[in-house]
Amino acid sequence: MEVNKLIDHTYLKAFGTNKDINKLIEEAKEYHFKSVCINPTYVAYAAEELKESDVLVCTVIGFPLGANTLETKVFETLNAVKNGADEIDMVINIGEFKNKNYDYIEKEINEVCRAAGDKLVKVIVEVCYLDNDEIKKVSEIVGKTNADFIKTSTGFGTGGATPEAVKIMKDHVNGKEVKAAGGVRSKEDLEAMVEAGATRIGASSGVQIMNDQEGSDY
Repeated sequence: MEVNKLIDHTYLKAFGTNKDINKLIEEAKEYHFKSVCINPTYVAYAAEELKESDVLVCTVIGFPLGANTLETKVFETLNAVKNGADEIDMVINIGEFKNKNYDYIEKEINEVCRAAGDKLVKVIVEVCYLDNDEIKKVSEIVGKTNADFIKTSTGFGTGGATPEAVKIMKDHVNGKEVKAAGGVRSKEDLEAMVEAGATRIGASSGVQIMNDQEGSDY
């Protein structure tokens, strides 16, 4: 298992500066992480800085609440791809899911996938706001869409990934992959998520994980 290639090296704080993004990019190059996961405003810059590397550019859509309109999420996705994004992490409309408007959630995901074209799409469902039955249900919905991954968390909710949530998702997402994010701060955390079924990890502590140190959450 190449641990570095499991990691989306992440900086999504609202107050991030050029200095923070440059540090993230240089660390990603050094450790050959799978991607940098950044806010949309930095996508074009990161794409240029990483074009000669093996590091992908991942960005977030409808972040962090998921309560944007569908049309807004589609525009964000088109804009991100135009600016050089390789991967799209979108937040579902959690309120509409709670309303049991499942057709809307499926449509929302598929419309973002259509806007993303051939780019990989991960669907953030924010498990901290869902019980186990809801995690199962939303996983089944994602499993019917054209998305590539289901993702546990934004890192901005009341909690992050848990091995239990990852396992439920893996068991019900119709063969799609699972990204665990939020609260993965150490190699032990990462290994627990992988054992539960995750094939990608979102973390701001990628460097610490690679060096067997304890990091902070994003």
